[in-house]
Amino acid sequence: MARQRAYPRFLTPGFKPFDPLWLARETERIACSGDKRKYTAFYATGVYAGIATGYVVGCCLRCYYCWSGFERDFPEFFSCFYGPGEAMERIVAAAERYGVDKARISGGEPTLCKRHLLGLLKAFQETDLKLFILETNGILLGADRAYVKAIGRLERVHVRVSLKAGTPEGFTARTGAKPEAFELPFKAIEALLDEGVSFHVAAMTDPRVMPAGEREALLRRLEEIEPFLAANLEEEICDPYEITLVRMAAYGIDPACFFGRGKGPES
Repeated sequence: MARQRAYPRFLTPGFKPFDPLWLARETERIACSGDKRKYTAFYATGVYAGIATGYVVGCCLRCYYCWSGFERDFPEFFSCFYGPGEAMERIVAAAERYGVDKARISGGEPTLCKRHLLGLLKAFQETDLKLFILETNGILLGADRAYVKAIGRLERVHVRVSLKAGTPEGFTARTGAKPEAFELPFKAIEALLDEGVSFHVAAMTDPRVMPAGEREALLRRLEEIEPFLAANLEEEICDPYEITLVRMAAYGIDPACFFGRGKGPES
């Protein structure tokens, strides 16, 4: 009888890399039910000059610098299920309450629970909101061209692909995922280009996280795909959220050293 793999929580020293597609499936067993998905809250934030947000549960990566709450690592203990229409109604209500005209889901990986996301994006088409920003790590889109095609058929949707590394080794060190999965976000980028989907690329290039040489390798890789992507890369900085400090400590990084002297764990 095959031994069941343990569901990964925080990264710890000596962790065993996992297949993020396997983790996606395992997380969906917990966070999805038919076309419903678990959410923790609905409100607007100041990013993107104001955006109404539904906060979802679950992710298929385990980045040690992540700001999402404990529901990323312990999805079974959090939240209520909402159908696509129910979730969009609450997002629209948040947009009206805060006077914003954009929408997103965040706090977890939005492309988990495919039926829910596509239903949510279709429900968005019936609203008066101007734009839905789909944030993603690119893992599931890179593994499923049909998923990208389905998103590309919808209007007023812009995709933000957040890259974690410029090398397979850096990808595994920061996310916990197997190095072979490093290519999936780049396949997502190529598919988005081919399908004519509106998107841009972001990356955690904070020098305390990503060494300068790796950042250059990442920029070269993006230039090879499309020079415009490298020239317009959104570069992310690691912030000291309380949960981020917990994850760093679990991984063996001293948060005080990391944020106090600017020395990265991979320097």
